[in-house]
Amino acid sequence: MEIPLFPLNSVLFPGGALPLRIFESRYIDMVSRCMKQQSCFGIVMIKSGKEVADAPEVYDYGTLADIHYFEKLEGGLLGITARGGQRFHIKNSWVETNQLRMAEVELLTHEETLEMSKEYRPWAELVAEILQQLGPPYSVLPCDYDNATWVSHRLAELLPIERELKQLFLQMQDPQQRLERIIALLSNSR
Repeated sequence: MEIPLFPLNSVLFPGGALPLRIFESRYIDMVSRCMKQQSCFGIVMIKSGKEVADAPEVYDYGTLADIHYFEKLEGGLLGITARGGQRFHIKNSWVETNQLRMAEVELLTHEETLEMSKEYRPWAELVAEILQQLGPPYSVLPCDYDNATWVSHRLAELLPIERELKQLFLQMQDPQQRLERIIALLSNSR
């Protein structure tokens, strides 16, 4: 599968939301093309470089993003809300003349739905509380508080942890291990 990439200093997780303000012409064109073709793009975290100007070096794992909401803002800016889909691994990437990074990606298998055990229930409640405090677009996400996979994604996405840790949690294949590592990290920081 071939997709355009949107490098950021943040991580989008499956089932998550990410409000974006688009101002560079390469990304305005990308969003326009994705909307016309009803296609997605990939959000990847920057390894080195900057979000603006030349194409930065990115991590090899990211998340497909659909455009869930769109609005024109003042000054020619574009406001969108990206919704996280399936995770992917970059097999090959290149930079086009307009500095838009494109990639051939392999979609990763969907993570299994993991039932939330009683001992982790308080963490699901914490996620619910955070989402409500943040308001839209987070508070209107489809929620699955009984699914430990979904809860682990929301914790990794929303909590103030280092971005490299967020990337590590995105790349993890085992949702139980991800949830346990996040909870251990949070418990140690208290």
